[in-house]
Amino acid sequence: MKKYKIFLLTTILAGFATTSCQDEFLDVTPLGALSSAQLQNKNGVNLLLTGAYSMIDGVQAVSSFSDWQGSADNWIYGEVVADNAYKGSDANDQPEISLIEAYTHTPILNHFRGKWRAVYDGVARTNDVLQAIPNAADMNATEKTQAQAQARFLRGHYHFEAKKMYNMVPFIDEKTYDPANPNSTKTANDKDIWVNIVDDLKFAYDNLPARWAGEPGRVSKWAAGALLAKAYMFQGKFNDAKPVLEAIVNSGAYSLMPKYHDNFRAETNNNRESLLEVQFSINDGAPINNNGNRGATLNYPYGGGVTTCCGFYQPSQNLVNAFKTDDKGLPLLDDFNKTDIPGANSSTFTGNVDPRLDWTVGRQGVQFLDWGPHSAVYVRDLAYAGPFSPKKNVPYKGDVGKFTTANPRFNTNNYRMIRYAHVLLMLAECEVEANALDKARTIINQIRTRAANADGFVKQADGKNAGNYKIGTYDAAWTDKEVARKAVRFETRLELAMEGHRFFDLVRWGIADKTINDYLEMEQTKRTYLKGAKFVKGKHEYFPIPQNEIINSSLDGAATLKQNPNY
Repeated sequence: MKKYKIFLLTTILAGFATTSCQDEFLDVTPLGALSSAQLQNKNGVNLLLTGAYSMIDGVQAVSSFSDWQGSADNWIYGEVVADNAYKGSDANDQPEISLIEAYTHTPILNHFRGKWRAVYDGVARTNDVLQAIPNAADMNATEKTQAQAQARFLRGHYHFEAKKMYNMVPFIDEKTYDPANPNSTKTANDKDIWVNIVDDLKFAYDNLPARWAGEPGRVSKWAAGALLAKAYMFQGKFNDAKPVLEAIVNSGAYSLMPKYHDNFRAETNNNRESLLEVQFSINDGAPINNNGNRGATLNYPYGGGVTTCCGFYQPSQNLVNAFKTDDKGLPLLDDFNKTDIPGANSSTFTGNVDPRLDWTVGRQGVQFLDWGPHSAVYVRDLAYAGPFSPKKNVPYKGDVGKFTTANPRFNTNNYRMIRYAHVLLMLAECEVEANALDKARTIINQIRTRAANADGFVKQADGKNAGNYKIGTYDAAWTDKEVARKAVRFETRLELAMEGHRFFDLVRWGIADKTINDYLEMEQTKRTYLKGAKFVKGKHEYFPIPQNEIINSSLDGAATLKQNPNY
């Protein structure tokens, strides 16, 4: 499914298939462009389904919400709010994100409402599809089932996003949803919706094909299975997740790419490691290249000629230190943060590092893709947020004109929402919880062996390795469950760093308070704006329900939505 189709069709459907930007809770205000009757056929269902897919990037057409507030990569809510990244830029730019980073946020922040609106806009669009399908007389049973499966996957995904952000959220299905009745979706958030999410994802897993020929943007059986397994794991149901993950592995449909960075460049979009990617496009007729990864529009070097803006999403010193390895090439699970890899001229650091560091982080003196060596001019304010830059989302200079516009901030470098490495990491986690520790070790070693491929190391202009790369496998048997669990979690951090998963993993592992408070205790000595920041257990595991949504949920004089504890 091409992104340009998504944009053009959702422009047509904007008034019919999206939530309103007015002050009604999950309201949909038809503009009259297309009637529901006109959409109750095969073509109409496909139009609506394309519109439902289009919200997967999280970027809304509502001008009151910034592109990044609902971004699918969750760079704010999954990384900046954890220990992997700083907001970046300078102190005065996007101050709401600073409040989120320092755990002083409140329910009135527009960022929380922007994310809420993005996911429930997606929910509304999926319900439009599901309401249209039964009346589409020109669709056969198989076509209807596959359309339902795609829509239900997307509905499960959007509710999953809401659940991991806000915890107690309403589940809106096609029976509840009525675009003609603003009160129909004023549903209480007094029930745990995991059962509904799992039901949608399992239907998708059971009914989707393994592949869609020529349409990589459509969700497959295996992508649905991976998200289903993840939903089980968020509930601690490892025994339910494990057979689904094993089925994906045993299908033979996916494998690790030989080079780690092949997962983060436009030239290798939709490769054999990818289960689900958010499809981006440029020069497709959309205003200001609206489909060119606008959720990450702030997250590029501030200077150095790479882009025109903006210096946000800077990797933390803690994350950089996590890539240090010992004389066997293994991570320093407990002692990695005792000393810092230097920021200035960090290419001169003589200690061992995991080669994934320099595909994840731009650091001074190290080749920054094909743009030249990263330097201090890449950073907006060194004293504020340190010397490092994000790298996984940045296109190559050689991509300009082919995979990017003249301004590389707008590019076709897809966001890999689920990749095979993620499946392996989840399976390794399940094996640890099942006490199959050596199975877990073997799986983790697959990932580390790929990272050790010297053909995939970052090179300097003279052809030499950009760092003292040393990465090894775990060769001794794992016999201690706690040590094995720590190793799998550490590998998950390294492999998926800056991909939007970290905070949500810490919460589901039950270690967010200790991990983040230990991080803040050290970081506030380096980043003065974090002084006094504290993660409060029982509060900060979830973000507040947006206050405006609580107000707008009022029915018969009483709000149907209740605020999360301690906000």
